[in-house]
Amino acid sequence: MHQAVANPVPPADQISFSGDRPVFRKLVTRGALLELVTFGFYRFWLATDIRRHLWSHTSVGGDPAEYTGRAKELLIGFLIALAILVPVYLVYFLIGLEAERWQAFASVPLFVFFYLFTEFARYRARRYRLTRTLWRGLRFSMGGSGWSYSWRSGLWWLLVIVSLGLALPWRLAALERFKMRHTAYGSLQGRFEGTGGGLFKQAWQLWLVALVTAFVLVTGMASPVLLSQTNSTAVFGFIPLWFLALSAIILIIAAPFVYAAFKAIEWRWWVSGLRFGEVRCESELETEALFGRYWAVIGWSILLALLFSVWMAGMFEFVGTGFSIGGTTQQRMLMVSQHPAFLVGSVLGYLLMALAFGTILRIYLNRDVWALVAQSTVVHNLTAADDVAGQGEVVGAVGEGLADGLDVAGF
Repeated sequence: MHQAVANPVPPADQISFSGDRPVFRKLVTRGALLELVTFGFYRFWLATDIRRHLWSHTSVGGDPAEYTGRAKELLIGFLIALAILVPVYLVYFLIGLEAERWQAFASVPLFVFFYLFTEFARYRARRYRLTRTLWRGLRFSMGGSGWSYSWRSGLWWLLVIVSLGLALPWRLAALERFKMRHTAYGSLQGRFEGTGGGLFKQAWQLWLVALVTAFVLVTGMASPVLLSQTNSTAVFGFIPLWFLALSAIILIIAAPFVYAAFKAIEWRWWVSGLRFGEVRCESELETEALFGRYWAVIGWSILLALLFSVWMAGMFEFVGTGFSIGGTTQQRMLMVSQHPAFLVGSVLGYLLMALAFGTILRIYLNRDVWALVAQSTVVHNLTAADDVAGQGEVVGAVGEGLADGLDVAGF
């Protein structure tokens, strides 16, 4: 009697990333310098170069992805977006002048409008990037309404605020399901099977730490007022001030670890929930994988802040000595700070610091995180993508331009 032989499970395909870090560092450093001399307009070309680098060096089943977006599309989209955003900013400015009479209107409703508009821009920007992404010669596509996504995001944030952050995993899951059910690879329909409960089970300890951190920091900031009113050395009558100070220091040091751990958990959860037909992904990203990247950003940020301080001190001394500015210390500080040479030097120093910081973020939090997530991901049932028909059309770059104008554009 012969036993039935079970069909062997096909091996999973590992996603690989072959991008060279020094090449990427050179790309973004050169791009930052060109941003400086072009007053920021080179960022459209830099964003395109970054995406092409990351996409083309990421392979699934041995086949690399391809990014077909063009910098001119982003520039034109940005200019169209300016025609929409400038009148909005102008109205906000005019209302701000009348803030005393229209204070309620100038605050909450405008904040809500900008938030919803920002979420709309994020959705449309993602749609643009997907329709410019090809794999095996077939295009990804994305439909759906950006405004439908926007109001869903707004309502979910209200629930997150009311629940003190507890509803965040369910918000992420609901919005991801909305995006993925409107996403497809050719004729393979996308979907998202991650759940809010699944994410909460992995990250509830971090939520508790974040809640305690927020309480300690808020209480710490309010403690001087409370102590002055009670003439006591303890906040709320039972929390010693020294305990609050020590707790705040410990929590500030721990905050980067907590945030990096949450992002790693979120990446692992998100990747493992992705589906295209029968194709599914699975991530093995370790929770501590991003610690080094976030601490590198913090270290570089401290160094840049110190260098900027030295630059400003040097500019002050250079202008004060070079232009023979005298008087009392207060008069000298006032005259130097208003001198055109000092203002030009300050702006130049600030721009250099901002571009350097942007370069650091692109290296550590864009390129390195992309590489870590890609290399920790495997794809199951990839053969289901062998016979896929092409469908979907490219969309314009206005959404990307809006996201850029609102400073929420992705890479």
